Amino acid sequence: MRVLVVEDDERISEDISTVLTSSGYAVDGVRDGETAWFKGDTEEYALVVLDLGLPKLDGISILKRWRANGRHMPVLVLTARGSWAERVEGIDAGADDYLPKPFQFEELLARVRALIRRSVGHGAATIEIGDLTIDTRSMRVSLGGLPQSLTPFEYRLVSYLAHHRDRVVSASELLDHVYGDDFSREANALEALITRLRKKLGASVITTRRGFGYSMPDEAK
Repeated sequence: MRVLVVEDDERISEDISTVLTSSGYAVDGVRDGETAWFKGDTEEYALVVLDLGLPKLDGISILKRWRANGRHMPVLVLTARGSWAERVEGIDAGADDYLPKPFQFEELLARVRALIRRSVGHGAATIEIGDLTIDTRSMRVSLGGLPQSLTPFEYRLVSYLAHHRDRVVSASELLDHVYGDDFSREANALEALITRLRKKLGASVITTRRGFGYSMPDEAK
């Protein structure tokens, strides 16, 4: 899952990015409003963590522009502003959730997981597909009740396909959400990753549709 973190405070930005990365997300971080607006308007993200008090362009304006342009990714607003009127303003502008500073990282992660799940129609923290179980809280995958040892990249790929198992996901979309911006991405790297996952989880866990992309069948075994 690829997440955009928009926070102008360097320490807070790095702390959030570190926590999200260690929790299985591919993270892009920006610290000004204009860059944030452009990236959110032109690239695909599973979620955006957005501070409101930003240089160059404020968070409310960014939200309004994204929503006006049909960008529907979930947005979690972080801000030191604590009044109910400001929270209402953020939600009316298009925010999906609101977390005032200071906050606990455990709560941030719980809200991120919940927003991503709800955005693709999943209510529970555990996703079950046939014999495959993905626990999004612990980032653990099991097959037939037996824990499976996956690398961070393997987990990201399985998790993304599981969240979007109702459709075929293109190779370029998978590359974005598995590797993000910080990797020399190539299609053969993705193929190698899928090959390893099929060896670990079974040949039918990921289906290839030539010319379209990849999917995870509802009855994966």
